[in-house]
Amino acid sequence: MSFSSTVSEDAAPGTVIAMINVQDLDSGDNSKVTCSIDLNSPFRIISSLTNYYNLVTDSELDREHTAEYNISITALDAGNPPLSSKVSLNLKISDVNDHAPQFLQESYNALITENNPPSTTILTVKAEDMDSGPNARVSYFLIDGELNGAPLTSYISINAQSGVIYAEKSFDYEQLKSFKIQVKAQDGGSPPLSSNVTLNILIQDQNDNAPQVLYPVQTGASALAEIVPRAADVGYLVTKVVAVDVDSGQNAWLSYKLQKAPDRALFEVGLQNGEIRTVRQVTDKDAVKQKLTVVVEDNGQPSRSAVVSINVAVADSFPEVLSEFSDFTHEKQHDENLTFYLVLALAAVSFLFITCVVVIISVKIYRWRQSRFLYQPNLPVIPYYPPHYADTGVTGTLPHGYNYEVCMTTDSRKSDCKFSTLGAQSVLVVEPGFSETMQRAVCDDKRLESECSTLVRKKFFIRDQNHL
Repeated sequence: MSFSSTVSEDAAPGTVIAMINVQDLDSGDNSKVTCSIDLNSPFRIISSLTNYYNLVTDSELDREHTAEYNISITALDAGNPPLSSKVSLNLKISDVNDHAPQFLQESYNALITENNPPSTTILTVKAEDMDSGPNARVSYFLIDGELNGAPLTSYISINAQSGVIYAEKSFDYEQLKSFKIQVKAQDGGSPPLSSNVTLNILIQDQNDNAPQVLYPVQTGASALAEIVPRAADVGYLVTKVVAVDVDSGQNAWLSYKLQKAPDRALFEVGLQNGEIRTVRQVTDKDAVKQKLTVVVEDNGQPSRSAVVSINVAVADSFPEVLSEFSDFTHEKQHDENLTFYLVLALAAVSFLFITCVVVIISVKIYRWRQSRFLYQPNLPVIPYYPPHYADTGVTGTLPHGYNYEVCMTTDSRKSDCKFSTLGAQSVLVVEPGFSETMQRAVCDDKRLESECSTLVRKKFFIRDQNHL
């Protein structure tokens, strides 16, 4: 009566697939009909009314297991002998996105050589989806993350359709030896399903680094020497060259060779350990100054090397070593920037000289101005004759007598003199305390550079009628 040729795989048990009506033209028991289907199928047939049957699902369906079914239904009457007829139904199971993509490997390991050019293909990941149609269309993505503070997408990229992974930059083994990323495969279902896989990327070392000598330290100003006493025995350890290589594997295997020596029969270097030892006894004929050159070479392809120079002194005393190696010191004192340093020194000396001259001149001028300010010359006393006088009525060469008063200071141009004619005799009258005042004036006269603020007042009373 009705039939659905397609059913979804997520159909629940008991879902009706078909409705069937069976008719038998006989009568009685000969018209009684029963319907059945093949065993071992996820379907069953049930009777709803007389001669009406329903074909329903008996269990869950799985399209990935069986995509379609050919169902054979048999109708059998109760006659004797029984008669029957069959009909076949072709049922297709439609897909549901019930499976996530699955990678072909549980994890992936990729090896890439350092110093690779950008966009180098690293590997290809592959995932499959058991669904069909859009539910089986897989896309690939990188799960966001950071590496050394930078996003993973700055290191690698992936093609969303093909799953090919590319290097976005050139890798350096010495900075990054390995890292892990997560790749996601997602289908086109609704809702989409996805799964992840871990990708281990290993950086393969290249011999891109030369050996580095740690000892002896190579400095341009170094004139140090290893001392070998003249009484040293055979096999005496002079020194040891220590070197490292930041590469790995055989690229970091180092070997040591004596490249240059004044006497190769005196010293040898260990091929693997870099130890420098004496081969024979030291004699008086051996030079005090010995300069050895050792080559440190790695085992890479192509190999890289480093050269180290070693000064060896064959002597028993330190002064002897200094005298022999003094020329080394003089040679190494020369620098490429010697001219620059000379010009700089000349400029500095010139600047200091000009500064000193300016300072000296300034000090001289300052002292001269100070001396002019403080120094007061010892000027002679210029008498001042006041207009007033008194006539004494005395007879003689000068019939008149004069009275003058003198006022003097040690630091002033002004002086007042007062002379008095008291008679015919010459009289010098000195006021009390005059001797003390004169002593102070003499003292001040000897110290002209000191300040003197004392006012000395002197009064002289001189009377000389015959000679004034």
